[in-house]
Amino acid sequence: MSPTNSGPAPSRVTWSRGRENIIWEIRFPRALLAALVGAGLGMVGTALQAITRNPLADPHLLGISSGAAFGAILALLHTGLFLGLATVPLFAFLGALAATAIVVLVTRVTDATSVGRLVLAGVAVSFVIMALANLLIFLGDPKATHTVVFWMLGGLGLAQWSHLLYPLSAVLLCGAYLQFHAGALNAMTIGDETATTLGIQVTRFRLGVFICTALLTGVLVAFSGTIGFVGLMVPHIVRFLVGGDNARVLPLAALSGAIFLVWADVFSRLILAPEDMPIGILTGFVGGLFFIFLLGRRRA
Repeated sequence: MSPTNSGPAPSRVTWSRGRENIIWEIRFPRALLAALVGAGLGMVGTALQAITRNPLADPHLLGISSGAAFGAILALLHTGLFLGLATVPLFAFLGALAATAIVVLVTRVTDATSVGRLVLAGVAVSFVIMALANLLIFLGDPKATHTVVFWMLGGLGLAQWSHLLYPLSAVLLCGAYLQFHAGALNAMTIGDETATTLGIQVTRFRLGVFICTALLTGVLVAFSGTIGFVGLMVPHIVRFLVGGDNARVLPLAALSGAIFLVWADVFSRLILAPEDMPIGILTGFVGGLFFIFLLGRRRA
């Protein structure tokens, strides 16, 4: 009598090697990059809205994303990748940091302290930076134009396993910094005087947050292009659900941003299938409508 085998029956592979490569080497890294970018932009928008006391603050509207794109284009078309893969994130960070500094300077010089004027200053700086970016494209190699369009429209099609370390490190590092200072962000939303009475060095803290958001935005833009309005929409939706405590808003904004951008990427690939529509087009359309909605609420 032969012994019976009580263990589970061995499973058979029913998919091809090509399909496995598509899932593991293309789809999975792309989904992870979408989650990281969405999480990062959600946290950046939350921090900027708190630090500026401006509910309309967003890395796209304030010109930070444009500065990062300018730096990425400069590295791709003119300087070359002399530092390897780290060249584009570094230049994107420097561009985002420079754009942030210019927006702050413009608001100081023009005394644009109100909500609307701050956004207008950011939009104006964004237009100037994008004009300079277009000049870089015009003076660059025409054969590389298709690569540059990726940064102009936003997309996740270049996701690779070897690239994920940079956005992952930036999201973890900057996310930890912002979460650790969630209480200070809460104080900043009330006003500089209140934050000062609580022992917060307002100028130094605001500078630290600006550097943190510029770093995170720059690294994300380097690998996904300029994806707008995620940092505007997600924090508002999260605060509507859980209130204004940034200790809760920051992690939930990261989670919501990740979920939102993963599904936005899915829809952007299905709308014009088999064409892969840049995700920045979809987020720009939805975010523009959301921006109009916010303006209507504030007017009311």
